[in-house]
Amino acid sequence: MNLVIAEIQVAPSPPGTPDDPHAHVEAAIAVIQASGLRYEVGALGTTLEGEADAVWATLRAAHEAMIAAGATGGLSHIKVASVHRTMDSLTRKFR
Repeated sequence: MNLVIAEIQVAPSPPGTPDDPHAHVEAAIAVIQASGLRYEVGALGTTLEGEADAVWATLRAAHEAMIAAGATGGLSHIKVASVHRTMDSLTRKFR
């Protein structure tokens, strides 16, 4: 199995609606939550890990969800690592 760790930060324009200022970001996070992949929401992005094809598909779906939620445009900053480690093994020392 080809495992990866990825982080995505969506930057929609506008970031949300008057009633929900983070609606477009939250739409992207909801896709990640529904993916079944292990994930962790951080202050500046969401990290996820799993089989490469599933992670790549989820990254694309999260970006598309941001637009589908009503953003007129947006950027997704993505980092992907092919490592033989887990999210926990990389952060355990600092928790």
